[in-house]
Amino acid sequence: MTYYAPAGGLPAQTELTTDRAVFTEAYAVLPRGTMRDIVTSQLPFWEHTRLWVLARPLSGFAETFSQYIVEVAPGGGSDKPETDPGAEAVLFVVEGNLSLTVEGDKHELEPGGYAFLPPAADWTVRNTSDSRVVFHFVRKAYEHVEGIDVPEAFVTNEADVEGHEMPDTDGRWKTQRFADPLDVRHDMHVNIVTFEPGGVIPFPETHVMEHGLYVLEGKAVYLLNKDWVEVQEGDFMWLRSFCPQACYAGGPGRFRYLLYKDVNRHPRLPRHHL
Repeated sequence: MTYYAPAGGLPAQTELTTDRAVFTEAYAVLPRGTMRDIVTSQLPFWEHTRLWVLARPLSGFAETFSQYIVEVAPGGGSDKPETDPGAEAVLFVVEGNLSLTVEGDKHELEPGGYAFLPPAADWTVRNTSDSRVVFHFVRKAYEHVEGIDVPEAFVTNEADVEGHEMPDTDGRWKTQRFADPLDVRHDMHVNIVTFEPGGVIPFPETHVMEHGLYVLEGKAVYLLNKDWVEVQEGDFMWLRSFCPQACYAGGPGRFRYLLYKDVNRHPRLPRHHL
């Protein structure tokens, strides 16, 4: 498997400023060209690390999650990577090798490596190699439900996760589901969706789930609300709940993306104080 990872840098002074970046009330597109050195961030208790923040809770933007692309230089990492004990997380490695310790158990994550980390988990990450490691870090405030246990941590690789064909698509549209969709302990899913060239989402999906989509490979035309938008590997899309979406994978290769969605919980109801 190959995955796109940003390299930073800055465009030449002679290049055009115009790009495909767009931010609307229903969706946003952050093309890969927006992920430059000057828009990186730092985190407490992380060494030799920088990150691109793709999504954060914000009025009129992502409401349920945050997502980063994290770049850790050799020798870097963190012994206190999460400062919010109520946050669950998924890590997905796109470049290099990440040393992950969860509850005392050590794991070496290569590209395609995937880890689910429940709230209050004891975990650390280190880059013990001679080159950078790049991974996605997706976070959500876990929604506890009385009588439902918190799911346990697990580590795998996408190479070991079967792709499930979507109905009536002859294999042109598949989803790799890392958590059992019927397991209501999980309140978020981070999956990988793959379209073969010419594969489509054949109707405008309109549903309650919020989405974050990072394109790992290929290119496509994606319907976002009323607009058909060209996207390619390295682009990130945010879709608000009920934003119509569809897809046409134009080829010549596969189109694949890492998909976040919130699941398995009642929508929160407002409380009016008199």
